[in-house]
Amino acid sequence: MLGADVVADYRRARRMLGVVPQELVFDPFFTVRETLRIQSGYYGLRGNDAWIDEVMHHLDLTAKADVNMRALSGGMKRRVLVAQALVHRPPVIVLDEPTAGVDVELRQGLWQFVRRMNREGHTIVLTTHYLEEAEQHCGRIAMLKQGRIAALDTTRNLLGRFSGLELRVRGRDGAERCLRLSGAGELELALARLRGDGVEIVDMELRPPDLEEVFLRITGSAA
Repeated sequence: MLGADVVADYRRARRMLGVVPQELVFDPFFTVRETLRIQSGYYGLRGNDAWIDEVMHHLDLTAKADVNMRALSGGMKRRVLVAQALVHRPPVIVLDEPTAGVDVELRQGLWQFVRRMNREGHTIVLTTHYLEEAEQHCGRIAMLKQGRIAALDTTRNLLGRFSGLELRVRGRDGAERCLRLSGAGELELALARLRGDGVEIVDMELRPPDLEEVFLRITGSAA
């Protein structure tokens, strides 16, 4: 990994990687600060309190620094897992569903901090089912189907694979309809066709394909 043999030079290889697991795994006998100090010690780091304080600040953990881990809510425990992965400043950070079950405030703060780490040269590997997060934050995306890579490309190229627009309309009868157009030039024709079918439109949305649509088409799941 990054030039370090994971068998012969496993200590250096492990220092290069930080992992945020999906499951909430924690030691119930220590406070948040103690947990992060112990995690630092696993990587041979001493006097790491300044960085620990900064990580806790960005993850809104400062007020909980001296609270025992078992007294934290699920969302707070997940923040500590993120802090543990960052405490030794690894060049590669793996985030496995990091925002699952967390509040909006934490989600926004977490992504701000992750973007900062990425700007500073850290590689972020994100696994997520929230495709809107992948579309917003990732520059390169791999899509999996039944454990195999179905697509691997930049986000821009994946979105550009499918040209055209999606027209969603809601009629006065409450029914919603979705039409696929090759371009804006087909919009008037589509609206005329709907009017000809007796559809009285009360709401309309026109948008390009998003990453969810791309995923459904690539994996063959689209109806």
